[in-house]
Amino acid sequence: MSVRHALLALLSEGPKYGLQLREEFEARTGEVWPLNVGQVYTTLQRLERDGFVESDGAETEGPQKGFRITAAGHDELAGWLRTPPDLASPPRDELVIKVLVAMRVPGTDVHQVIQVHRRYLVELMQQWTHIKETEAESDLSLALVVDAELFRLDSVIRWLDTADGRIKRAAADQAQSQASTPAPQPVTGKVMKSRNRTGIRR
Repeated sequence: MSVRHALLALLSEGPKYGLQLREEFEARTGEVWPLNVGQVYTTLQRLERDGFVESDGAETEGPQKGFRITAAGHDELAGWLRTPPDLASPPRDELVIKVLVAMRVPGTDVHQVIQVHRRYLVELMQQWTHIKETEAESDLSLALVVDAELFRLDSVIRWLDTADGRIKRAAADQAQSQASTPAPQPVTGKVMKSRNRTGIRR
């Protein structure tokens, strides 16, 4: 999540001070992502250093110090809004890594690991669904966040189901392959034929 660009978006509406930016950020994002006021001021300092915002000056330090977006800040915000995020490489997903590791740890039932996480995700979906039904209808920002989270959790659950089925099929194929492989036959004297010095059978 790009806090710096979210702050630029808020400042594009007009000058604001730090505490106001924090409150508006949380309100605009459905109060799903709490923002520390210290992070707000640190981000504003960096934006000012980069020439994307201007402040009232050092003489008005404190919570009422105002900030405004610059022309460069408007350009930066517009470019960010129109630039797709880098999704070329898959993110380092902890759940995916857990499933991959569980397959290799001796004595670990990977299917049990998958089901534990699946049950947890289903519970989360139920909680988000409750929020959608009771709170999100009157809050467009929250409704959009809830929809995004429900779609995300649903896709993770579907991936777990697919992974579980794929691992089971791979184990079944391996067992069938081992069962169909004929056992090696003992070498008898009749099979062994005399060879000449070059190793060619006579």
